[in-house]
This record gives sequence, structure tokens and C-alpha cells, in this order.
Amino acid sequence: MAPPLQTTETPSAAQGAALPLDAEGIYALAARSMFQLFSSISQGMFLVDQTGRIVWVNEGYERFLPRLGVASVHDFLGHKVEEVIPNTQMRRVLETGQPVLIDLLTNRAGTFVVSRLPLHDGDGVLIGAIGIVLFDQPETTLQPLISKFALLQRDLDEAKRELAAQRTRSLRASVDGARRAKYSFASFVGSSPAAVEVKRQARRAAQSMSPVLLLGETGTGKELLAHAIHSASARAGGPFVSVNIAAIPEALLEAEFFGVAPGAYTGAERKPRDGKFKLADGGTLFLDEIGDMPPSLQAKLLRALQESEIEPLGSNQIVRFDVRVVAATSRDLPQMVRDGLFREDLFYRLHVLPIRVPPLRERRSDIPALVEVLGEDLALRSDMPMPELGARALELLAAQEWRGNIRELRNVLEQAAMQCDDSLIGPEVLLQVLKSSGLEPADLSAHARSAQAGASGEKASADRRLLRPLAEQIAELEGQAIRAALEVHAGNKLATAKALGISRATLYDRMAALNL
Repeated sequence: MAPPLQTTETPSAAQGAALPLDAEGIYALAARSMFQLFSSISQGMFLVDQTGRIVWVNEGYERFLPRLGVASVHDFLGHKVEEVIPNTQMRRVLETGQPVLIDLLTNRAGTFVVSRLPLHDGDGVLIGAIGIVLFDQPETTLQPLISKFALLQRDLDEAKRELAAQRTRSLRASVDGARRAKYSFASFVGSSPAAVEVKRQARRAAQSMSPVLLLGETGTGKELLAHAIHSASARAGGPFVSVNIAAIPEALLEAEFFGVAPGAYTGAERKPRDGKFKLADGGTLFLDEIGDMPPSLQAKLLRALQESEIEPLGSNQIVRFDVRVVAATSRDLPQMVRDGLFREDLFYRLHVLPIRVPPLRERRSDIPALVEVLGEDLALRSDMPMPELGARALELLAAQEWRGNIRELRNVLEQAAMQCDDSLIGPEVLLQVLKSSGLEPADLSAHARSAQAGASGEKASADRRLLRPLAEQIAELEGQAIRAALEVHAGNKLATAKALGISRATLYDRMAALNL
């Protein structure tokens, strides 16, 4: 028996509402009160014994039974917990004796925030466990938290895949010297709405074999996205061959694309030279700056894409190839078609899956993350401390127009780092670098007012989106989750169902209901 506690009598105690005077009594009272409290405020509770059989369920939990496919409480009690509650982790609590205070559980009854607590007797022996449903339908009640967690988890998964892919590429390159993609979607830094949308479109394009046309200003990351599309496609094991059309003299372009037969011209080698189409066979051919393609070669390129065959320079032999084409340009191709500078039929051949890559001024909120990544790369390349920027300096960068986009941001950051005696870059140094580059730094106060107005507009738009039927919003969120899982798992329904914590039959039902 524990010794009695020393207490001071209060007016309520004098009226007969005193606490127990011994530790065991207080412990029992607290346990009973907490149990009653959780039973009343939670969405549902149930108890299992040490073997995992359900021995008690409260009224709140009974409303979930039909969705679990259980007809009545009598069909629920006495069963092993994993038999009637799919995806539960209650068995782990019984095996380890450790609580799981907060967790997400998804099954055919829905998605829940749950707690799982072990139960011990007076001697500390595990005798069972209690399951508590804290929140039902957390996709609405905890939507901001879940969205942030999902975004962080996706970025972490992409980073892991990128590291694994880089190790694999390094090993392969050291063995066979093959041409491999250098980047994945994790390399495209940014979580702004514009960045998330362009990555979503690119992921969908990666699952197709149709040509992709990346449109956007110079320095926005079009080549990086081309690498990422290849890395996420079914051709990731094949070569990735890149051609910058603007960097190759027009006289050499045909040989560069289609290859050269032995002795095709004076001074030619005595052995054949493969062109880029042949080198990319089984993989992806990236045509950068396709808008600079000379009109004389556009017809030959169109035929090669349509027939999947080429004829090397100086040869009468037809060479078949299997290539997925990703093209990019910073030019206005539709206007070039109207001006007669670009073949209309070639434009439509390439313009199957167009993706507009946003300029940096449309994703200013990504600048801090970009500065961090560019700073790390600069430190590694220059063997110097990683540059650091304060809040004022970051605000100054966010206020600029960045006509050169990320490439210009890298240049400004590198110049500023070279002019600083320490790793901290202040706004004064940035202003000096911007002016020395021939730029007129933007008015920071005007940018702040514009950003504030934009934030107000975004909030009002978000509020309007929330003023819709709840069922419609839940269906929209569910559809987004299913689409994202399908993209990550390349359309594999079984892997998608496992990732979402539902059966494959349930996945098919939800896809049919949502017209996916």
C-alpha cells in the first residue's frame, strides 16, 4: 500500500468532493477519468486482449462497422483485430508494448488519425491495448497539415530516388561510359504552385511515349526537366542523348543527326560515325533550341520522326531507330510557323505534349530554396564556405525580374560570394552586383506591396474554393491522391493500392466513381 499523500483541505473537500488520500486511489481515479474522457470526446474506441482479439467497442466506433463490412457489433467482437480492421498496426503495440500516440490509418472505412496505447496490469504485465480514433475524415479537418506532410514526404522520396539513381548512373558510367540522364524531378527545386504544376505535367508526360515540347524562357530549367522526364520514364535504362541545335554549325547538323558513312566526303573517317538518332536508340533524344533548326533540315527531321528511320550521310542504307523525342525552345514557335520560319507539320509533330516552364518571376517563393541549392553547389565547386543570405537580402532577390531566370540568379549569387570577405552576403553587396551587371534593381517596397496584394488575392481565391460542397472537395482530394500515386508507381494498380492503404478492388471502385 502506497503511503498517504499530504494534502491541504479545501472548501470543496469539506463538502465531500476531496481527492483520494493515497497514490493508488488517485491513479485509479485519473485512469478512470481519462478513459471516460477519451470515450466521450473521441470518434471511437475499442479494446483488444493480449492475443489481439477485440473485447470491447464503444458506441462511437460502431458507426464505422458498416464501412468495414461488418454487419453488427456481435460480428466484430471476438475477432482478431487485423481480420476486421485492415492496415491496423495494433499487433505491433501488443508485440513491443510501446504506444503509437499519433498515426494515420487508411482503409475502406476512410482515413483516420488514431492512437494506440498498451494496457498493463498492476504488475506491469501487458494485458491488452486500446485503440482510439481521434479524428475522422482528417482530409478536411487536418487538410493543411496533411498537405504539408505529403509534400515533405514526396520531396524526401524523390531525394532518395535521386541519390539512388545518381549512384546507379555513376556505376554504369564507370563501366560502359554510356550516356545517362543526370537529373530527376527532385533536382527541379521549388514548391510554389507554378513549380508543383510543371512537375505534375512532366511526371504525366514521362509515362507516355509521345513527343514532349518544353516551352519557356532561357535559364528556366528546360534541360533539367528533359533529364527528369527520361529518368522517370520506361526508357530510363536506355541512353539520354542531348543535342543543342544552336551550338552546332548548320553545315554539320545533318551529319550530327543522321551519322556519316565511311568515306562520305573528303577527309571523312574510314569507319562509320553514328549520328545522334542512332546513339539514342532505345532511349531519349533531347533536341534543345529546336527553334534554331535550319529550314533545310526541318523536312528531314520530320521524315525521321514520322518513319523512325534515317539514312546516314553518304550511305544508301536505311537505319531503323526507336527514340522518344523531347524538344525545347525559348522561341515563339507558333509565331515562327505563321512567319514561315518553322514548318507547320513539324510543329504539330513535336507539339503533342507541350509543357510551359514558368519563369522565375512567376515562382518567387522558390528563390530561398534555389539560393540554398545554388549556394551548396557553388561551395562544392569553388571549395569555399556556403554563402548565407539574410531576410533582407532574400527579399531583394525576390523583388527582381530575373530576365535570365535561374541562370542569372546563379551568376549574381556567385559574383556576390566572390566579393564578400565572409560567407554572409548582405543586400548592399547584392545591389552593387546587380548594378554592375547593367540591371536596375527593383523597388523593394513596391514589390512588398505587390506581394501583399497578391497574397490577399490568393487567400480570397482559396476561401472561395472552400465554399463548395464538402463531398465535392473530398472527392477532389481523393482524386488527386490517386492520380499522384498512379504517377509515382507508373500506373501499377497493385502498388498504388498498397501505397494508399486500400485494396485493389477498392481502388478500381474509387477510380470508377471519380471517372479516373
